[in-house]
Amino acid sequence: MKNNYCIIMAGGIGSRFWPMSRNNFPKQFLDILGTGKTLIQQTFDRFRSICPVENIYIVTNDSYLEHVYQQVPEVPKSQVLAEPQRRNTAPCIAYAAFKIAERNPDANMIVAPSDHIIHDEASFHAALTKGLAFTAGNDSLLTIGIHPSRPDTGYGYIQFQEEGGDDKFRISKVKTFTEKPNLEMAKFFLKSGEFVWNAGIFLWNLQSILKAFQQHLPDMYHLFEEGKGIYNTPGEADFLRKTYELCTNISIDYGILEKAKNVYVLSAEFGWSDLGTWKSLYEELPKDPAGNAVVGPHVMLDRTSNCIVNFPKDKLAVIQGLENYIVVYADDVLLICPKDDEQQVRNLVNDVKIKKGDKFV
Repeated sequence: MKNNYCIIMAGGIGSRFWPMSRNNFPKQFLDILGTGKTLIQQTFDRFRSICPVENIYIVTNDSYLEHVYQQVPEVPKSQVLAEPQRRNTAPCIAYAAFKIAERNPDANMIVAPSDHIIHDEASFHAALTKGLAFTAGNDSLLTIGIHPSRPDTGYGYIQFQEEGGDDKFRISKVKTFTEKPNLEMAKFFLKSGEFVWNAGIFLWNLQSILKAFQQHLPDMYHLFEEGKGIYNTPGEADFLRKTYELCTNISIDYGILEKAKNVYVLSAEFGWSDLGTWKSLYEELPKDPAGNAVVGPHVMLDRTSNCIVNFPKDKLAVIQGLENYIVVYADDVLLICPKDDEQQVRNLVNDVKIKKGDKFV
């Protein structure tokens, strides 16, 4: 277990969860489901049984450092990595990998977002334990795939090579990645049985991921390699500012996983949701007989069905005649949007920023 490391990525804005998720206080720091713990706190608790706390790193934007310190005080500040700019997941992972390399070149790593929901913790633990055993002994890049329960167009899909066996957590070679297909394609993927949702959770040993960066993102590899001897010293922050200025904005999926030949997927089911959108939250919440998911004590509905309504405790909402809508009131913003158009929320946020400035985002 001493070689098991976890990198929790906690720098995103969560714009598809606007207006509850804001630039200065994004969704990973919110208790969205009313459990008494925020999403990042739940994520930390989940991984501390797999990795020792001294091996858990949190990568976040430098503007969120205080949120992390306050919500996850168990993680030493030296293990909270501050990105000076948002450059997507590849630089985030490269930074953490090179920093961990200074401590333990034999590290076996999990990389996971900070804002996912896992209902079956025991199955999750079993799946990752099997995955870590696989990556410890193989030059491989392993991603977690979730058996799809519906033709969701908000997730990426992984096609795997069919292999024998009925193992609960089957590891298969990856054939293709498809990012957010249209509905017809998603239905085909579901029917074929050859596809799983891309959970955005990755496992690999340190040497494998560094070699993959060197091969597929060589410029990025060399940028972070120049920090050897600087990581874990007072000069790290200044080095990072210069490095991130030069760094490509690219995801680990597009930059490495879609190009590498040694990519595998561990197919699993442990009650997963990435809570990326209001519709995904709708799936998680209890419903009334008309199919409405309501958060807030003063919400009155009449002839309204299949909606998600989220209102503050001190506000009254009276809604009549809506079907299949998102209605959210957070701080100084009211959002009313068809559930089927939820993927447009990010575009709406951009429109608000252009027309009204940063105040409401």
